[in-house]
Amino acid sequence: MTTSPLKNMTALVTGGSRGIGKDISLRLAAEGAAVAVNYKSNAAAAEQTVSEIEQAGGRAIAAQADVSQPDEVERLVNSVREQLGPIDILINNAGIFDRISHEETDWELWRRTISINLDSAFLVTWAVKESMIERKFGRIVNISSIAGLRPRGMAIAYAASKHGMIGFSRSVAEALAPHNIRVNAVAPGLIDTEILDHVDDADLQALVDATPIPRIGTVEDISRLVFFLVSDQSDFITGQTVVASGGRVTLP
Repeated sequence: MTTSPLKNMTALVTGGSRGIGKDISLRLAAEGAAVAVNYKSNAAAAEQTVSEIEQAGGRAIAAQADVSQPDEVERLVNSVREQLGPIDILINNAGIFDRISHEETDWELWRRTISINLDSAFLVTWAVKESMIERKFGRIVNISSIAGLRPRGMAIAYAASKHGMIGFSRSVAEALAPHNIRVNAVAPGLIDTEILDHVDDADLQALVDATPIPRIGTVEDISRLVFFLVSDQSDFITGQTVVASGGRVTLP
């Protein structure tokens, strides 16, 4: 790969082996970063992502861990540091989604969703922030959703977790700004990932029709935005939630 803005940097992408996370991993690697592709259980997908990065001339490792568990996060971060060096860029992307009614939403589903979608962001951020503070450099992007910006009666736990991600990003950004650590959130709209496999065609078309830019978003739409937010091109931006929804949801 040619010299790039992220040369000599190390990035950790949680949930980095599939969908949006995979394309973020590929994008950061293409821009010069060494990338730790985190996964929980799908080793084959992570190894495939690593292979694609290496074939393009980049450097990457597959890094297994359940990022909702403190001991596994500690092991993950230590392993990445040993293999790739200090973590400069963190993308908190790991998450799950369940489209489920309030009648079916129980404590177990609530705790599982909040743990994976929100607790993980806290755990991994706290595992890397002290090193970032010591080195006076850090770039963190948290993947939220437009579900965190509007009611979602069929995804109460998911919407709560993604709304929490936005509040977490704002507050951590303010706390860490004096240490040259920038923290932002991205709120994707309808994106072409495997989640859409379970959406009825008519419902999908209705969502597209309700979008001012009438199409389904791509993973590249999100990975380009994430790269912008970790690059020097956005060096006066922190504590923001950037919505990428084709205009279907806008912030005031």
